[in-house]
Amino acid sequence: MNTSNATEPLAINTKDLNLWYGTFQALFDINLKIKQGIITSLIGPSGCGKSTFLRSVDRINERLGYVRIKGAIEVLDQNIYEPNVELAQLRKQVGMVFQRPNPLPISIRDNILFGHRIHNAKSSSKSEEDAIVEDALRQVLLWDQVKDRLHQKASVGLSLEEMQKLCIARLLPVKPSILLMDEPCSALDPKGTAAVEELIWELRGRYSILIVTHNMAQARRASEECIFMLMGKVVEHAPTEKLFVTPAHKETADYIEGRYG
Repeated sequence: MNTSNATEPLAINTKDLNLWYGTFQALFDINLKIKQGIITSLIGPSGCGKSTFLRSVDRINERLGYVRIKGAIEVLDQNIYEPNVELAQLRKQVGMVFQRPNPLPISIRDNILFGHRIHNAKSSSKSEEDAIVEDALRQVLLWDQVKDRLHQKASVGLSLEEMQKLCIARLLPVKPSILLMDEPCSALDPKGTAAVEELIWELRGRYSILIVTHNMAQARRASEECIFMLMGKVVEHAPTEKLFVTPAHKETADYIEGRYG
């Protein structure tokens, strides 16, 4: 079931998407219309295909030689599995944040500039780079905490919350349209989780955000639409409050109420 209005601009549009790991089928006929500029959460029990779907959107799954895909994923109206699609260009449009913060073992400043320098053939002046660093860190609500230690190693002296914010900031200088977040708060304590949720909410509108979470309270607090997956299939896609209060399917209600998963 999909309640998205087809006339609204879409960030991601999947058409009969099927995916296999070798002979094991992990995704079955996924048809989703994910709107631009909002936060959409993906929920469901472990092994239901949430992370597999997320990793299909920026083609990370292809690194595994035994993955096979049928169907289409359109990102901003372009089928990303067409032969002429360049991965480097796709990953400028689609940024990915993982479960555990993974800052590069270089300075905070160089972390922020890493993608910018890779994707821009023309070198930027120091003042241009300084502006890029400040803008990215301000967007993730981290500038005030780190502005006096930009040349320190990012893997030293930052809390897990700050590292995760830095990993999000690292994506922003290349101006992505879509941010994919795979359990971005799973390594954080409650205070860090609240801070990252606040950040995700701050970023809505500027970016289309798709977040995988096992945390039902987080999905309800921090998303506008919610997708429930089970055994590789989409069971329900609806506005978050509607899905939690009046789910259309028994399987959704059972999962939300903790009867399985």
